[in-house]
Order: sequence, then C-alpha cells, then structure tokens
Amino acid sequence: MLIGGTPPRVVRLTPAGADLVEAWAEGSPLGVSPAHRRLATRLCDAGLANPRPDGPAPGCVVVVPLRDDQAGLDHTLGALAGLPVTVVDDGSARPATVPPWADVVHRPEAGGPAAARNEGARRAPPGEVVVFVDAGTVPEPGCIEILLRHFGDASVAAVAPRVLCRVDPGTAAGLGAYEAVRSPLDMGPLPGLVRPGGRVPYVPTALLAVRRSALEAAGGFDESLRYGEDVDLVWRLHGAGWRVRYEPAASATHPARPDVAAWARQRACYGGSAAALAARHGAAVSPAAVSPRSAAAWLLAAAGRPVEGLCVAAVSSAALARRVGRDRETAAELVRLAAWGHLHAGAALATAVRRAWLPPAAAAVAAVRRAGGRRAARASTAALGACLAVPPLVDWAARRPRLDPLSWVAWFLADDLAYQAGLWAGALRARSAAPLMPRTSGARRGR
Repeated sequence: MLIGGTPPRVVRLTPAGADLVEAWAEGSPLGVSPAHRRLATRLCDAGLANPRPDGPAPGCVVVVPLRDDQAGLDHTLGALAGLPVTVVDDGSARPATVPPWADVVHRPEAGGPAAARNEGARRAPPGEVVVFVDAGTVPEPGCIEILLRHFGDASVAAVAPRVLCRVDPGTAAGLGAYEAVRSPLDMGPLPGLVRPGGRVPYVPTALLAVRRSALEAAGGFDESLRYGEDVDLVWRLHGAGWRVRYEPAASATHPARPDVAAWARQRACYGGSAAALAARHGAAVSPAAVSPRSAAAWLLAAAGRPVEGLCVAAVSSAALARRVGRDRETAAELVRLAAWGHLHAGAALATAVRRAWLPPAAAAVAAVRRAGGRRAARASTAALGACLAVPPLVDWAARRPRLDPLSWVAWFLADDLAYQAGLWAGALRARSAAPLMPRTSGARRGR
C-alpha cells in the first residue's frame, strides 16, 4: 500500500506491483512492458513517483526575449554558446547587439514578453523543442540537456528547471538576503507535475522548454496578458491533456530586483494578474483550497472555541481512517496524515489572510470585538496576529537566512502585502471577486 501524492491518496498494489515498485526504488530501469509503463504513469500522475529520463535529448532552439537589458542578454548568451539562439528585441530604446552566431529580431514597438516569445518561436529555425530563456537568466551547465530528456515521453509538453535568485552587485543588502532564499521564481527542491491546485501549481518562463507542436496547438502565449502569461500557458497545456513537469535537477539563476521599489512593483503586478487568470481559469486562482471540515475547525478555534474545533478535526480524521483503512497500522497512518492535513489547512488559511483576505479579516475581528464577548475578542485578535507573525517566524527557523528574525518578518509581510495590494487593485479594475474567493476541497472517492 502506498499513501501520499498530491492530493494525498491511498493506492493498493498487487504483490507483483509491490515488487516492481520496490525494484524501481532501488534503481531498476522502467523497462518496455506496457503494464509496467501503465503503473509508472499512474504513480507519476498521482504524485507518488517522478521519472528520471536517461534517453537521448531531442534538438532544440532557444528564444530570448528582452527589452533594454543588454547586460542581462550578455550574461545569458554567455551560457548558450553552441545552441541555435534567436533574440527578440521588443522595442528597446537602444537596439540589442548579439554575437555573430545568434540571430536577432528587432520589433519596432514593445508588445510585451508574450508577444516577443511568440515572435521568436515563429522566427526560430526548425526544432522539436523551443527553450524560452529570459534575458538575465543563466542556465547552469547541463541544465537544458536535462530538460530535453523529458521530451522522450510523448505526453510531455513543457519542462521547467529550478530558478534560483542571483544577487548581483548593487542589489539592496536586505533585499538580496531575502530574495536569495524566498524568490517567487523558485518552486523548491522537489520535482513534480505542474498543474492547478498541485504542489507545483505553475512554473515561470524565466526558463521554460516547450514542445513546439504543443505550443502551436495551444495558440502560443496570450499576448493580451502582461503578467501571468506563463501561468496561463501552463494551465492551458494541462487542460489540453499534456503533462508539464518541474525538474529541479536542472537549475538556472535569475537576478534579483535591484531596489525595493522595483521589487514591490513586481509583486504587485503578480497579484494584479490574478483577475485575468481567474476570468480564464476560474477557481484555479483561488487564494486557498481547504476542506469544509478543516475550515470549520480553524474558524471555531479563531472564534474562541478551540475544544469544539479540535473535536471537529478529530472526528473527521477518525472518519477518514474508518472509511479507507483496513487494519490498525493503515488507520493510524491515515489519522496522522489527516492531522497533518488540518495543520496544513491552517497554514493555507493564514497565507490567504496575508496575501488576499487581510481587509475582510481585520473587519471581522473589529466586528467581533464590538459585538462579541471578551473571550471571542481575544481569540480572534490572537488568530489574526498568529496569521501575520507565526508563519514568517517558522519560515525563518527553517531557512536560516542572513537576516535577523525581525527583519525577516518585515520583508516577509511586505512581500505578501505588496502582492495583496496588486490582487485587490486587479479585482477592482476587473469588477470581479473571483480571484479573492476560497475554494473548498475534500476527499476524492475513486477505485
């Protein structure tokens, strides 16, 4: 029996399947058996396993969009020598210059990164895979080859590496220390499928390899989006039945924003893209997805009724174990996982408060303080304070950045509040509450 995945599930294996999984865990190759491949596909799609392709890498072409960043382009091209490269200068004030081995396309007017990438893909020489690399991004040695091997699986449409923050000279000291360990482009050290609501919900196009046929079938990047066009493309590919993978065994670096104003503006723009994405992809943009039972447990605790909230969590955990477990060991493991699920739901709600719901949460606390009893007022105030302070402190203890705890909390909250400001501004411009609405999730039944 396997327990885990995204979302968590229980998978029961036959004895032969268990032996096969054990052999794979010890390093045996997949083999050519259709039955073996079906099992491997099921485990990978469930988030219980990840492929390690070792076949030949297909050919590729590289497209580099830029605007007014000659220094960043020079850094990028220095790591791409030997590959066919097309640079798309998107209306720079000073036209970009490239070495003789690279091609350049000059657009007379800036159309944004989506338009530049589409132009580059159309103008690039033939190739099975198009690798988009932003100016300033520097792939590490072997990065692109690792990504290309994934395209031996005909169902894979796109693969992204881990993008780490590079703190160049001139970056504000505190900002550089914060960005080095909490960049929005870094999706973490664990590989996985990229899909809405998953552990890796999106990947940035700072460096993204895309199968040309899948890109053309999807219609390319949406040129009406100034921000979020990478998220939109990945979700459309997923919706069309393709697989998108995140592969942190390959890595690249991207420069941090040079100053606080540019950094805050970037975060606000990211938040502002949520309204347009919600119009295209609905609840996939929701600030939080938690089960009704977990939400009820935490709301009861925040209202000053922690015992009742604990009872709701305990009853729902026991119900899950009874429904799925067939022996004490399985039931105990499921109870443990359900308890962790409630804790993760609390963390998700706290993140949503910091990044989306602070105005209504503060209004609710104020209303409770005016109308409720002393117990409820203290509990709701403490709950709001915990949402703001506890996650940053836990994150500081886990990451151990080159910042003291107080400075880390200040940067952490400024990051989330800048995103929230952009989120609300975008929602007001679009006259839509869709990017602010929560989404409920529950146990999924299946065979």
